[in-house]
Amino acid sequence: METTKKAKWLTEKRRTGLSAYLFISPFFILFAIFGLFPMIFSFYLSFFRWDGLNPMTFNGFDNFKFILNDPVFYSAIKNTFIIGLLGTLPQIIVAIIIAFALNSTLIRFRNTFRTFIFLPYITSIVAVAIIFGVVFNNQPFGFANYVLSFFDMGPIRWNAEYWPVKIAIATMVFWRWVGYNTIIFLAGMQSIPRELYEAAKMDGATLFQQIRLITLPMLKPITMFVVFTATIGSLQLFTEPLIFLGRGLREEGITMVAYLWRDAFVYNSFGTASAAAIVLFFIIITLTAINLFITNRIGRSKKVS
Repeated sequence: METTKKAKWLTEKRRTGLSAYLFISPFFILFAIFGLFPMIFSFYLSFFRWDGLNPMTFNGFDNFKFILNDPVFYSAIKNTFIIGLLGTLPQIIVAIIIAFALNSTLIRFRNTFRTFIFLPYITSIVAVAIIFGVVFNNQPFGFANYVLSFFDMGPIRWNAEYWPVKIAIATMVFWRWVGYNTIIFLAGMQSIPRELYEAAKMDGATLFQQIRLITLPMLKPITMFVVFTATIGSLQLFTEPLIFLGRGLREEGITMVAYLWRDAFVYNSFGTASAAAIVLFFIIITLTAINLFITNRIGRSKKVS
């Protein structure tokens, strides 16, 4: 009798569903262990004082009060947005130009150029930061300072002065991600019908007019996606400033993720680090909501038109 009931319950449809869930379960298990649990534990830990060894001590909102009264925390927020803007805006503009050139039929060996432009993205970020650390060396023989010497400019302390630190880190971000975004834009351009460009040429449109009137409007969804991912990536900037500045992480170049890492693994203050992570989480959620709002407005306006 029980065997008959089990046979009726375990139908073919349910067996198929169980098999599907079984195949996708490793992702959810790994996400729960390495993603969901750390997020929940960070939120819990933000209300405690803990050095990682001794017992936790509940202190309410003291961790949030501490970071919100810490000038370095506001410097980290400002640095994150400035470096993100310096590394993202030129990156998107250059990526569109390079993608348009690689999409052109006038350039030979386009596949080779596409491979080369993508190589920085797959290069180890630690290796990139070390190389750029040599390029932006404070000494006169550093590559950047050597180039500036031809313009009668003295050596710059790239890892100690306010703007040079940000420019150096933003240059690393630009160099690493411009190839990735170029490939994304190139994929979007290849979906644009060539008949539009041919008709524009017949009407006497210049190259600049083709980019302004055809390429950019058709790439609007791709551009919004790139801006969205670049914004999230800039808010999570960590390896470049850590390798470039070292464990000291000067106030001129510290980012939000570097700030919470320093609190946790240098000062052993996991409570304040978790509080900083929660604040960063809400900043990312807010910017994501703004991005989705703008994207939806653009989508509605296109439908109406």
